[in-house]
Amino acid sequence: HVFFQAIETKEENEAELVIIKVEEATESRAEVPPVLGPAPDDTTTSTINQHLSRHDRQRSFICALCRKSFVCQSHLDIHQNVHTGERPFSCSVCDKRFSDPSNLKRHQKIKVHTGERPFPCPFCCKQFTNSASLKLHLRVHTGERPFPCPHCGKQFANSANLKAHQTVHTGEKKFHCYKCGKSFSFQTALELHQRVHTGERPYTCPHCGKGFAQPNNLRVHLLIHTGERRYRCSLCGKSFISSSHLKRHRTVHTQEKPYSCARCGQAFSQMCSVRRHRQQSQCGL
Repeated sequence: HVFFQAIETKEENEAELVIIKVEEATESRAEVPPVLGPAPDDTTTSTINQHLSRHDRQRSFICALCRKSFVCQSHLDIHQNVHTGERPFSCSVCDKRFSDPSNLKRHQKIKVHTGERPFPCPFCCKQFTNSASLKLHLRVHTGERPFPCPHCGKQFANSANLKAHQTVHTGEKKFHCYKCGKSFSFQTALELHQRVHTGERPYTCPHCGKGFAQPNNLRVHLLIHTGERRYRCSLCGKSFISSSHLKRHRTVHTQEKPYSCARCGQAFSQMCSVRRHRQQSQCGL
């Protein structure tokens, strides 16, 4: 009430009016107690304190393979799944597995299992479960590649592809097979390799039912059924279904013998000849 009275009586003195307004507003704010909500219990206080301590703690837990550092042992343990290829976190609906619980949580949030795809592409009929996937897809149509390689200038549509490409220049192989220790530049390459140990062959020939561990092996196999032989020897004209078969054939002309018996040292032009030698001699005993 005093505030409005001051406006009516102090109209001619603008500076004084402003002072009154500030004083009244300050007094008004001082009279209103801060809204703090219910007092936090011991559990809440402990959680807050744990979170705040993360900002002060040093990253003293260091990965021995890539030197990335973490504030606690549990974060380091989860990170190491990247190198081992382990995926201990599985979706309860589709059994898809993840190396990090945050990736599982993200997977469960999107509408994969409901079938709902509310984000359609304006250029084609493809639809997506989330806006981020649509944004990435749009670059297929626009040709946008905003992530250039600092080493060679090659451009990529997303940062993940750029990061994977850079290992070509650095020679880094941070993905290690926990069975045999073999290292790879890409997570996908490690996953394909691990099928050597597990025996998994998820790619099946629709003609004969033969299974393969890698999609490229299936593509080469399919040429057997189609009869296509696109790889021709320039020396004799003989054709082959794959470049590896052609490379193996060329040793007939070059007389090169790159394969040898580990027991007696005898050299051969083809690996199948080594196997035959072991079966027919004492080297196989």
